[in-house]
Amino acid sequence: MNFHLDNAPMQHGKVAIVTGANTGLGYETALGLAQKGMKVILACRSQARAEDAKTAIESAAPAADLDIMLLDLGDFSSVRRFTENFKEKYTELNLLINNAGIMWPPYSKTVDGFESQMGVNYFGHFLLTVLLIDLMPDRTDSRVVTLSSGAHKLGKGKINFEDLNWEKRYSKIDAYAQSKLACLMFAEELNRKLRHAGKKILSISAHPGVSETELGRYLSKFEELIIRVTISPFLTHSVEQAALPTLMAALDPDVKGGEYFGPQGLLEMIGQPGRATQSKYSQNQQAAKQLWDISEKLTVCELSL
Repeated sequence: MNFHLDNAPMQHGKVAIVTGANTGLGYETALGLAQKGMKVILACRSQARAEDAKTAIESAAPAADLDIMLLDLGDFSSVRRFTENFKEKYTELNLLINNAGIMWPPYSKTVDGFESQMGVNYFGHFLLTVLLIDLMPDRTDSRVVTLSSGAHKLGKGKINFEDLNWEKRYSKIDAYAQSKLACLMFAEELNRKLRHAGKKILSISAHPGVSETELGRYLSKFEELIIRVTISPFLTHSVEQAALPTLMAALDPDVKGGEYFGPQGLLEMIGQPGRATQSKYSQNQQAAKQLWDISEKLTVCELSL
C-alpha cells in the first residue's frame, strides 16, 4: 500500500477542518490538504499563531484557500460556539481532522473539569465530531480522521473507567497513553456506528510515529536533552513525513473505514505510511461502547445519524 501526496486526487470544492493547524502535524496536514485544492479551516486557539500559519501556508501554496476559526478543545462552550459559527458559514463538511493535542503536562483540569490530556485530546474531539457529522455528505470521501499514537499501547493499556480524570494518582505518561487509546477506540466505534446506520462516511485513525513537534512543549530541559541525544538521531523523522499517515487516511481512495495508519519503519516510529498495528484492548468492542456511552453522558451530546 503506497501513498504519495503528489498522486492523491485533487479535492477542489471540498471543505476540511484541521484542529491544531497552526503548528507541527496540524500545520503540515493543512498544507497538504491546501495543496490538493481543499478549502481548509485552521481551527486554532490563538488568532495570532493561526495568522502566522496561514501566511506560511499561502507562501508555500499560493493558491491555498484558508479560513481561520478559533477553537479551544479544553472548553466545551468553545467547541459548541465553533460548530455554531461553522454551520453559519458552511453548509457542508467533507473532512474532519481531529489532530490537536497535548502531551505530558503537569496535572490540571479543563474548564469542564476533565484531566487536561483526556479533555483536550479525546473529549473535546468527541464533542466536535458528534456536533459536525450531520454536515458530512454520505460518501466514502467524507471522512473523520482521528489522531492516536503508538503510545496507546503503553501505561496501563486500558481505559481506567473508575478514575478517568486521574484524581487518585496522576501519571502524565499513563494519562497521555489513555487519551490516545480513547481516540483510537472512538474512531473504531464511530465507524461501527456509521456502518450500522448504513452510512458511507468513513471514520479512520492514524498516528505519526515519532517526530519533534510542539507536542513535547511540557518536557523538562533534562527530558528534552535525553531524547535528543538517545532517540532523535535514530528513531524520529521529519514533521512532513510524520503527517503522511494522516494525509493517507484523509485522501487515499482505497482506505476503508476503521483502518489505522502509521509509519512502517522500525517500531512504527519512522518510515513510509501504511497500516499500523494496535493493542488487543483497543479492539475491545464492549470497552469501546462503554467509553462511547460515558462520553455522550459527560459531553451531554448524543450522536444522531
